[in-house]
Amino acid sequence: MNLKRTTWAFAACAVLPFAALADGMEESRIKELVLETIRENPGIVMEAVAILEQRQVAAAELARADLLSNNRDILEKDPNAPVLGNPEGDVTVVEFFDYNCPYCRRAMDEVQGLLEADPNVRLVYREWPILGEGSVFAAKAALASRKQGKYEEFHWAMMGMSGRAEEASVMRIAAEIGLDVGQLRRDMEAPEVQEHLVTSMDLSKSLGFNGTPSFVIGDDLVPGFVEQSQLIELVETNRKAAE
Repeated sequence: MNLKRTTWAFAACAVLPFAALADGMEESRIKELVLETIRENPGIVMEAVAILEQRQVAAAELARADLLSNNRDILEKDPNAPVLGNPEGDVTVVEFFDYNCPYCRRAMDEVQGLLEADPNVRLVYREWPILGEGSVFAAKAALASRKQGKYEEFHWAMMGMSGRAEEASVMRIAAEIGLDVGQLRRDMEAPEVQEHLVTSMDLSKSLGFNGTPSFVIGDDLVPGFVEQSQLIELVETNRKAAE
C-alpha cells in the first residue's frame, strides 16, 4: 500500500465533511480544500498519521491474536512435540530452534535458568532445522531419541557441543550418552519425525518467524535471543493474565 496516498486520503476524510466528499465534488477541488485546511492547521497531518499508525498497530495486534488462537492447541498440546520442564506447568513456553544456530546455543543457559527458577513452566520444543543438511540430520536424530527415552539428555548435549552439528558429530554424541546408534538411525525415518518437522515449518510460517530461536509464551511472540530475566518476566505476565 502507498503510505503517502493512504495518508492523504485519510487526511481528506479527517478534514472534510463526509457530505462534501460524497457530493460529487471533483478530486482537484477536494485537494484544494484539503491543502487550504492543512495550511491553516498544519498539525492536522501529524494527527492523521498518528491515528493511522494506531489503527495499523491495533490491526496487527488483532491479527497476531487470531494467529495464536488458531494455532494454540498444536503449539502447546501437540503430542508429537517434546516437552521438558513441568509437563503439568501452568505456563507453556514454546521454542523453535536449530542445533546449528549460535543464538539457540546461547539461549540454552537462559532456558535452563528459567526452568530452574520456575518449576511451573512447561517447555515445548519445536525442532526447526533451517541451517542446512546437518541441522536436519540433528533434528531427526533428536526426535528419534525419544524412542529410547533420551531426548532431554541428547538435546542438552548437542546444544552444548562445539562445532557444527553434522552426521558424524551427532552420532558421536549419541554414542557418548548411551544411545543405540543402529536403532536411532532406523527411528530417524519414522513418519512422526518427518511430521514434526513439517508441522514446525508450517507453524513458523503462520506465526511470521524468520529465524531461530523464536519463542511463543502465552500471548507473546518473541523472535530472537532472550535473556533469562526477560523469559521470567514474560512467563509471569502471562501467568497473571490467565488468572
